[in-house]
Amino acid sequence: MALLAQRLKAIQDLTKKEPIASVGQLNPKVDEIFEEDVFGDAQIKAKLHRSTYEHFRKSLDTGAPLSREVADQIATAMKDWAISKGATHFTHWFQPLNGLTAEKHDSFINFVGSTYNRSLNMNFSGGQLIQGEPDASSFPSGGIRSTFEARGYTAWDMSSPSFIRSSPQGKWLVIPTAFCSWTGEALDLKTPLLKSNEAISRSTVRLLNLIRKDNKTTSAASSLGVEQEFFCIDRGFFEARPDLQMTGRTLLGAKPARGQEMDDHYFGHMDKRILSFIQDCEWSLWKLGVPVTTRHNEVAPSQYEIAPIFENISVASDHNLLTMQVLIDKAKEHGLAVLFHEKPFEGVNGSGKHHNWSIGTNTGENMIDPGHSPLENVQFLLFLAATIRSVSLFGDLLRVSIASPANDFRLGANEAPPAIISVYVGDLLAKVIDELTTQDAEEKGVDPNAVPRGPSHLQLGVTALPAIPKDQSDRNRTSSFAFTGNKFEFRAAGSSASPARSSMVINTIVAESIETICDEIEASLNKGEELSSILHSVVVKTLKEHKRAVFNGNGYTQEWVEEAARRGLPNLRSAPDAIKELLAEKNIQLFERMKVLSRTELTAHQTIYYEEYVKTINIEARCLHNIVVTSVLPAALEYKKTLKDALDVDIPVQAEYLKNMNDLITKLLEHSNQLKSSVQDAEEKFDDEQLHEHSIFMRDVILNKAMVNVRSVCDQLEEIVDNKLWPVAKYSEILYRK
Repeated sequence: MALLAQRLKAIQDLTKKEPIASVGQLNPKVDEIFEEDVFGDAQIKAKLHRSTYEHFRKSLDTGAPLSREVADQIATAMKDWAISKGATHFTHWFQPLNGLTAEKHDSFINFVGSTYNRSLNMNFSGGQLIQGEPDASSFPSGGIRSTFEARGYTAWDMSSPSFIRSSPQGKWLVIPTAFCSWTGEALDLKTPLLKSNEAISRSTVRLLNLIRKDNKTTSAASSLGVEQEFFCIDRGFFEARPDLQMTGRTLLGAKPARGQEMDDHYFGHMDKRILSFIQDCEWSLWKLGVPVTTRHNEVAPSQYEIAPIFENISVASDHNLLTMQVLIDKAKEHGLAVLFHEKPFEGVNGSGKHHNWSIGTNTGENMIDPGHSPLENVQFLLFLAATIRSVSLFGDLLRVSIASPANDFRLGANEAPPAIISVYVGDLLAKVIDELTTQDAEEKGVDPNAVPRGPSHLQLGVTALPAIPKDQSDRNRTSSFAFTGNKFEFRAAGSSASPARSSMVINTIVAESIETICDEIEASLNKGEELSSILHSVVVKTLKEHKRAVFNGNGYTQEWVEEAARRGLPNLRSAPDAIKELLAEKNIQLFERMKVLSRTELTAHQTIYYEEYVKTINIEARCLHNIVVTSVLPAALEYKKTLKDALDVDIPVQAEYLKNMNDLITKLLEHSNQLKSSVQDAEEKFDDEQLHEHSIFMRDVILNKAMVNVRSVCDQLEEIVDNKLWPVAKYSEILYRK
C-alpha cells in the first residue's frame, strides 16, 4: 500500500478504535496476582526440602557454587511448576552487547525407548538450568570472537528470579542468565553489572568495618529504580511511517501549529485508549513480579512515563527490559505503537530513563541517607565524598555509558541534562560542603550549628492545608547526577538504553572511590592517628579536591559550559567524542582494579559503541533517501503540475509561488543526491581500523549536514503541498489523534 493510502487509512480507522478491557476489570486484587508467574523465593522455599533451600540461599548470599544434586532438585521443582502453569519450553534469557535481550527456546520434551516403543516425558536437569550453549558467532563481540568461533555459554543468574512469559499459542519459562565466550570474556551487559555490584559490596563492607568495626554488615548492594519514558501513538500512523519502523524516529516532518508550548500535557488527564493500554501492561507486569507503581503523562504530546519501586540493581535492570517488551507487545494488542527512541519527533521533548541509585546493606541500611543532621553523619559524608570524587574523576565514563546518536539529540537541548556530567547536591548539602571545605575547617573543626538540622516544614498559608515536610534538596532537572534526599538520580541515560550499561559504570566508579578512601583511612590508622580525626580529614580532603564536580545552578546555560571548562570538567558533546575516552589509561586501570572489565573487554565495548553509531546513521540516511525519492518527490512533482495548470504566471505573486515550488524541488534533488553520494563515500573511505574517523564522518557529513539539508526542504514542502497529496503522516496527526 502506498504511503498516502496508509496515511489516509490510519486517519479513517481511528473512528473505529475503542479502549480494550484489561485483566484488572476482571480481577481487581493486585495482591492475588502479584508474582503469579514468578518462580521466586516463596516458590523455591515451598517446593524444596529445607536443607536444599538453605543450600540455595547460601549460594545466593555468598556466591558459593551449587552442588549438582541441589541444582537438579531446583530444576525439577522449577520445571514442574512451569508445566503446571502451562509452559512447554524454557529459555536462557540474556543481554548481548547490543543492549537488547536474546533468547532461544527449547522444549521440556524428551523421548525414552526405541522408535517403535518409546514414551514421552518432560525433562529439565540441573545442568540445563545452570548452563546453556547458544551460538555466540552472530552477536556483537567487538572483535573478541571471530565468526567461526561460535561457542558461547549462558550461566544462570540466581539473583534474578525466573518467570513465565506467554503468547496466545503457549507459555515458556524464562531463566535470566549471563553470557560469556568459550575463553571466559563477558559477551553481555549483565556480567559486568553483577561484577560491579560485587565491587560495591566489597568496598562498602570494608569501609563500614573500618569506621565502626561492624560485624553485622556482611554484604551490600546497589538498588535501582528506573523511570521509563516513551511515546505511544496509534499503530496506523506508525505503519504509515517507514522511518519510524526502520529507525525509531521521524526523519522528516514539519512542526505542527501546536507543540508542547501550552504546558498542558504533563500530568494531564490520560487519554482513555492510552490509560487502558497502560493498565493492561501493569496487570501483566505485576504478575511477572515487576513492582510498577507510577504512571503519568510526560511533557510532550503522546509522551508517557511509568516507574517501579526500587529493587536490587540486577533485578531492576532485568525488570526494566521486561517492562519495555511488555509495553511493545501490549501496544500491538491495543492497536498502538510504543516508541523508545530518545528523540522520535523533532521540536518536542525526547525521552529518557532516569536511574534512581543508592547503596543498601544486608541489614537494611541506606548508605545514601543523610539522616536529620547530615553534617554530623560521618558515614553519609564519606559516601557522599566518594560519589562526588567518582564523578569528578570519571565523568567521562558516565558520558560514554549513555553515548548514542539518538541520545545526542536530547543532551543539553533544554529538555535533558547537558553532556557535562556534574553533581547537584541541593542547598543544604552545599552548605555542609562549604562549611567543611573552608580554608581553616581542618584546623578549627566544624560548627554543627552553622548548618540547618532536621527536616523543616513548608507553611502553605492556607488553613485547610497542612504544613508539609520540606526535602533536603530541590529537584534540579538540568543536573545529570542529582542527590534527591536518600539517593542519586542519573538523568542523562536515554530511554532505549539498557540500564545495565550506566548502572555498571556508576557502581564501578563509586566502588573505586570508596576503596581509595579506605586505603587513606588504613594508612592513617597504621600511623597511630585517632579514627574520628582521620575520618574528618579524609572527608574534607576528598571534598576539597573534587568539589569541582558539584554544581547547583542551571546546566542549560552557556555560563555553565564556560565555568565547567574552567573547572576542567569534560564536555563531550557527541557520542564519538565520548566513545574515544573509554580506553583512556585511567579508565582501563579503574575497571581492571575493580575486576569488572578487562582491557580486552573494554576494547570490545568501544568497538561496539562505534559500530552501533555508524550503522545507526547509515540506516537512517538510506531510509530518508528512499522516502524522498519514492514518496516525497513524486508528491511534490504532482503538486507542481497542478500549480502549473492552475496559476497565472503573468501575475507576479502567482509566478513567484510556482518559482518557489520549482526551487524547492531542485534543492531536494540536489540534497538527496548529495546524501546518497555521502553514504557511498563513507562506505568506500573507511575500513574496520578507522572506526573513530568513520563515526566523525557520519556525524559531521551525513547526520548533521546532508540529512539536515534534505529534511529542511522536505519540511518546507510539507507546509505547501496539497494535504490530499502529501504521502507521509504528519506530526499533527501522529501526536494528537488517538
